[in-house]
Amino acid sequence: MAIKIGITGGIGSGKSVVSRLLEIMGIPVYISDVEAKRITLTNVIVRRELCTLVGQEIYQEGELNRSLLATYMFGHPERIKEVNEIIHPRVKEDFQQWSACFGADKIVGIESAILVEAGFRDVVDFLVMVYAPLETRIERAVKRDSTSKELIMKRIESQMSDHSKREQADFVILNDGEAPLVPQVLELISLLSKNNHYLCSAKK
Repeated sequence: MAIKIGITGGIGSGKSVVSRLLEIMGIPVYISDVEAKRITLTNVIVRRELCTLVGQEIYQEGELNRSLLATYMFGHPERIKEVNEIIHPRVKEDFQQWSACFGADKIVGIESAILVEAGFRDVVDFLVMVYAPLETRIERAVKRDSTSKELIMKRIESQMSDHSKREQADFVILNDGEAPLVPQVLELISLLSKNNHYLCSAKK
């Protein structure tokens, strides 16, 4: 079975950049956000359960009504939990099927901002956290999403803290805009490829 690494980090930390670097270096990465959208559209069970939970209008002309779903969940933690309980198990199952297609000597990754919160920690062998200082993350996210600092801060505050993620991580990649990323990614790959048991003592 392939060696599976989880790639996580807060909003604006640069997870996607690290994932792209891994893919350039020959490591396939399952992008959970992208796949979750696909599963939400194509999985019969997910569609049925979302319709039961929110209403038939959650799908319009075969597409998910994202604005309705966002309105349904906004300010209601219990509703967010219910929606996640419908989608996350299917994404986990899909990732496990995807990763099973690779040989035992292959390294594969899964990228998710909420990897730990979504219960994916138990399906990866190693957890990699991409870290950037808070102000850097806010600046990146405001620019990327063309939104306000206040809204980004609300999103950040709703997620697991960097400190908690860092405590669970086996390896931390610093993406502050100054530390070179490529040598850190190469170090990660080297540790995984040549001396897997050592990675757990590589916390930074």
